[in-house]
Amino acid sequence: MTQQTLPELEPTWHRVSPKYAASDLIINVVTSFFPLVVIIVVSVVNNGEVPLWLTLGLWALVAFFLINSLFAFRRVKAIGYMLREDDLLFRRGIMFERVIAVPYGRLQLVDITRGPLLRALGLSTLKFVTASAATGVQLPGLTEADAEALRDRLVALAESRRSGL
Repeated sequence: MTQQTLPELEPTWHRVSPKYAASDLIINVVTSFFPLVVIIVVSVVNNGEVPLWLTLGLWALVAFFLINSLFAFRRVKAIGYMLREDDLLFRRGIMFERVIAVPYGRLQLVDITRGPLLRALGLSTLKFVTASAATGVQLPGLTEADAEALRDRLVALAESRRSGL
């Protein structure tokens, strides 16, 4: 494993890996096949007759998933994080942007998750747990080396800035 350099504590946004868009696309394409399977099964069971409302509804779902796939690259481009002196800022969202500040002293757990699809792409998700249930932050699409280095950095910063815990 190569040693990864971490971004310094400077106010610049860091983006996740563009390969995360491939994961998003694969999930959308696979999900869009389920309505097609339902249409085929209903057609076989009913001797080729499928109610029009079911066909239209399922095709609308397929169209929704495929249109959603078109925005995968833009969604991934909108995910970012910034290491500041006292906290980590996390942002995501295209139309409704969400920015969360997680103070280092409030971090209780920093967890790395790698599902089968992300593992195949060499990516990880970094999860931050604080005392507040509302600030469960997940930073997806980091390379494995970046996720491990950022986890270690955040744990060290949290240890040095514990706020009465």
